[in-house]
Amino acid sequence: MASYNRVVLLGNLTRDPELRYIPSGTAVSEVGLAVNDRVKKNDQWVDETTFVDVTLWGRTAEVANEYLSKGSSILIEGRLKLDTWEKEGQKRSKLRVVADKMQMVGGRGGGSHGGSSQQGYDAQAGDTRSGQLDSGQTGSGQTGAAASRAEPSGAGASAPSMPPADEIPF
Repeated sequence: MASYNRVVLLGNLTRDPELRYIPSGTAVSEVGLAVNDRVKKNDQWVDETTFVDVTLWGRTAEVANEYLSKGSSILIEGRLKLDTWEKEGQKRSKLRVVADKMQMVGGRGGGSHGGSSQQGYDAQAGDTRSGQLDSGQTGSGQTGAAASRAEPSGAGASAPSMPPADEIPF
């Protein structure tokens, strides 16, 4: 029987990214993500927050450390991983998310600029993109360091434009 392990989360960072490098030189960053959900309890809507630990690897970890801070909104796509260990004779376990893709939502610094810009980083493609990560295009929406890291997808190619935040149908 086949299995499928995929997670997509949209939430806010609970702390600044903690960047470190393993002996092989690969960057790794641990972030905490708060994901809110509204549930109805006794005829009242109540916010329920789920806290998730997320591990970012390679260039994705470096980008997160450079551009994100506590409170930043991000979209994570990845897989669940169960860590197990023993402490004081007791077996312990913890479920975490290992991110494959990360997209920054809102302005730099957690949306404090009030814009609706979106920056994404695709660990598999190894580039920073403006707009949707899965669009397969890079280019014109980028500025500064992000543009210098991205590989152009062709002459005159441009990223798809995102509708204003107040026109998104969900």
